[in-house]
Amino acid sequence: MSVTDDAIEAIKQMIVDGELRPGDRLPREADLADRLGLSRNSLREAVRALSLIHVLDVRRGDGTYVTSLEPSLLMDAMGFVVDFHRDDTVLQFLEARRVIEPAVTEMAARHMPDSDLEDLAKLLDSLGDRPTVDQLVENDLEFHRRIAGGCGNSVLASLLESLSGRTQRARTWRGITQEGVAERTLAEHHAILHALAARQPDVARAAATVHIAGVEQWLRQTLVE
Repeated sequence: MSVTDDAIEAIKQMIVDGELRPGDRLPREADLADRLGLSRNSLREAVRALSLIHVLDVRRGDGTYVTSLEPSLLMDAMGFVVDFHRDDTVLQFLEARRVIEPAVTEMAARHMPDSDLEDLAKLLDSLGDRPTVDQLVENDLEFHRRIAGGCGNSVLASLLESLSGRTQRARTWRGITQEGVAERTLAEHHAILHALAARQPDVARAAATVHIAGVEQWLRQTLVE
């Protein structure tokens, strides 16, 4: 490990041990470097690296603080990494969604408040009968985002948000090239919503699996052709 890696590990351990908690200010740079037995340059590099992944927040003229460490904040770093993947890996992201999203939808059937389900129905109704591809994809992203947000697990919701956005281009291309995709998507969304509203976790999981698998199957066929 490099000296900077040692510094990162030392700060991380302080957080894991509870010595530094969300919102806490780090000790003065000179004091912390001396305590950890590191050079101030190495400590600065470590702080810079940890700020990039939203573990630390450097406030100019005020000091360095531990962030809230909320999953949605930390998962931003994963989204940054995901953006570097090539188009030929999008199928793997769809596979990951097929594993995770049905479980999240099943959880939402148990935890999502009735008021949120009513808003979900309004979201689908707002699309109308003849949406454009962009409107369909935007509505689709928001539909799944709200379900994930209602699953009761912020880590899963944030993870799914990172994965879902990476498949947006594939869904847009499907909407352009595949006939009847809008009607099929809306029908599948309504099936998911019906299962959620009926508080049928198993049915909700199955409906979500069918929905995600449809996009995945289309992409597999497209890549073969």
